[in-house]
Amino acid sequence: MNENPADLAPELCVLLAAVLGLVNGLFLPRTRQWRVAVICAAGLAAGLVAAGVAATRADLAVFDAFEVDPITHVTRIAVMAATLAVLALAAGPVRGHPRESEHYVLILLSALGAIVLGASSDLLVLVAAYLLASIPAYALAGFGKDAPGTEAALKYYLMGALLGVFMLAGVTVLSGVGRGTSYAALRAGLADAPSAAVAAGVVALLAGLLFKAGAVPGHFWVPDVTEGAPPAVAAFVTTVPKIGAFAALYRFGAEALPPGAAGWPTLVAVVAAATMTLGNLAAFGQDNVRRLLAYSTVSQAGYLLVPVAMAGRADLAEPALLYYVAAYAVTNAGAFAVVLAAGRDDLAGYAGLMRRSPVLGLSLVICLLGFIGTPPTAVFVGKVLMFGAALDGRYLWLAVVAAVNTVASVFYYLRWIVPAFRRPDGTSRPARGATAVAVAAALLSLALGIGAGVALAR
Repeated sequence: MNENPADLAPELCVLLAAVLGLVNGLFLPRTRQWRVAVICAAGLAAGLVAAGVAATRADLAVFDAFEVDPITHVTRIAVMAATLAVLALAAGPVRGHPRESEHYVLILLSALGAIVLGASSDLLVLVAAYLLASIPAYALAGFGKDAPGTEAALKYYLMGALLGVFMLAGVTVLSGVGRGTSYAALRAGLADAPSAAVAAGVVALLAGLLFKAGAVPGHFWVPDVTEGAPPAVAAFVTTVPKIGAFAALYRFGAEALPPGAAGWPTLVAVVAAATMTLGNLAAFGQDNVRRLLAYSTVSQAGYLLVPVAMAGRADLAEPALLYYVAAYAVTNAGAFAVVLAAGRDDLAGYAGLMRRSPVLGLSLVICLLGFIGTPPTAVFVGKVLMFGAALDGRYLWLAVVAAVNTVASVFYYLRWIVPAFRRPDGTSRPARGATAVAVAAALLSLALGIGAGVALAR
């Protein structure tokens, strides 16, 4: 099929909005930099429309290193929708900041990197996308100078740089033994390559992608950055880069590796089991809601790795990953919106939330029950598909581990839900903008859960 630049319209909308926002920010006075947020939001909205139109087309474009297929469609829509929610959450806290324009632009550039990460079908483009998704996020994590997030941002950067070097080493090995960098060339070349070299290259490449996904062993930055960075930035780095990372992991396993190469299913399955178990165990004793959400995102990464492990082994693997990643993005953004609206990081601060703000309290309940996988939320559908993919791929033990972890997670989510029904200990009013985002996310989670049949039929 001929390559048509118009097929890249969603990415071009995001890029153009970032460039226009940066240029306008150079000349706008500090009190008017909010216009950059409007420009960035308009670019994301236009990109969403373009992505929605592209998703309805039957013909799919394939570029040399960038594929436009169902994985790319879902990645585009989920990334841009989540980024739009983050912009709404960030607009209030950064209003009047000397670097307000740069804040919005960095968010868009990192989001663009996440989209390219999920659509890349070449190792060199994968590395470039990894850097584009990572470097702006490092700056965002440490955006407040001398703030609590500075140390967390340093850890985030150092871990990203170290695991990025491993990723580059993996790319070097795989391109050498596979005699190419495109996924099609690798699939053919790695079939005859030495198995030890392929395994070493795959493990090294996984180091970088698992770091972006917040999965074991690259998860150590997640709790510190989630607690130390501003809530809107925490929502961004635990949502948007993960979307691109999981799409990239699935595409690499399904398109670049020959069946069974490097023990891919077993390797990723073990990482998935370790990730979901460690995330749940670490979340049990957390009294800080942001650290609780951080370890919750680690456990969710474990569930999302299950369909990645089944790439090429189960027909349900791709729909499971795509639906789950979209459901996770909506639910995680909604939970962080509640935190920002309430303005409290301790569990005790949520006492009486249902009485102070029934709408916000109900949104919190929907999002947290959604993380568990309670019907009729979107994550419930994602988990059902995930279990189906594991069983279809003949990994019964992995399905059992995921089921046990799902039941265990009920404990720490209820630790947050129960205080919301108690008597209020104050009269503080939640922030309206963040409350609106939380309500929209909760409603969208219910809509995706109830309308799953229609969505999956397409």
